[in-house]
Amino acid sequence: MIQRAGTMEVEVRDKMKGGKGSVAITHLLRQIQIKGKCRFFGRMRINPGCSIGEHPHENEEEIYYILKGKGICVDNGIRQEVKEGDVILTGGGASHSIENNSDETLEVMGFILLY
Repeated sequence: MIQRAGTMEVEVRDKMKGGKGSVAITHLLRQIQIKGKCRFFGRMRINPGCSIGEHPHENEEEIYYILKGKGICVDNGIRQEVKEGDVILTGGGASHSIENNSDETLEVMGFILLY
């Protein structure tokens, strides 16, 4: 199967998980297409001043891979700067958030894997 760039659904979520502004999500593959233990596989574009609010992951893990830009991640209560090439892993009941506090778009690849 080849998923062509022009056929992928783009969804804009306002105040995602209680965050600020909006996040544009390109759904690279939907859960029904993957047929495995992956609930989400997408590319998220977070504009300056926008964020994904703090949220927990029970019985699953979420992986963020920073494709472009930089921002602030709160990972289980610890606030840290993240930048292109960094990976964030959150699971086992831990929580996280990510905010774009820069002047350029923050692009993040996200995966949610079920236990």
